[in-house]
Amino acid sequence: MTVDVPAWAAEAARELPRPLLFATVSGAHLYGFASVDSDLDLRAAHLLPATEVVGLRTGPDTLQHTGVRDGVELDVVSHDLLKFARLLNSRNGYVLEQVLSPLVVVTTPVHAELVSLAPRLVTRHHAHHYLGFAATQERLYAQTGKLKPALYTLRVLLTGIHLMRTGRLKTDLGVLGTSLAYVPDLIAAKREAEHGPLPPGTAERLAVDVPRLRADLEEARNASTLPDQPDPAAVEALHDLVVRTRLA
Repeated sequence: MTVDVPAWAAEAARELPRPLLFATVSGAHLYGFASVDSDLDLRAAHLLPATEVVGLRTGPDTLQHTGVRDGVELDVVSHDLLKFARLLNSRNGYVLEQVLSPLVVVTTPVHAELVSLAPRLVTRHHAHHYLGFAATQERLYAQTGKLKPALYTLRVLLTGIHLMRTGRLKTDLGVLGTSLAYVPDLIAAKREAEHGPLPPGTAERLAVDVPRLRADLEEARNASTLPDQPDPAAVEALHDLVVRTRLA
């Protein structure tokens, strides 16, 4: 995946008022269809000191910063390590994609441990995340007829299918959508304008392909060799990582 990430991305992430354990690029840049006017979405994990966890006055388990830098709209969201670990130890596809994003702007040894543990926490129930997210985007597409939610719907369904079939995460629609001949045209249109119109003739193809892909995801979930529960040893290692990092 070749993506132009601004040189100031790491600096922008580190402006959050707690030390970062990692920061990665998410959103359209990660999904392979960033436009010339796309936001830059940075997702991160930070570390609260023990004094902000065990006492009466606790620190923020979620931090967010929005703004504009060099003409680019910026959205930075970070979770404290404990909250991030709890989300990772669930069927939450968002945090799975964040920690495994290849577009890394800040990293640490803790991040490396999270990356190594994440695949062992994936279960067949992650399909629920992708089915739910796709349903939300499909409703938005039905309401607006816009290109962006159509792309998100395809991307989410294809990512979920690939995860259920292989146990591996892949988020780039340009790679995932090779079986859909019109996907390159959709991506090209999106790159020209963040909220551009749907190319002519696409609605009819989507009306056929989206229900088919939804059924494919459900079938892939049912046939998946992924476990019903995360690897207990990986969960224990994740717990140990949170404790060690907090107390270090």
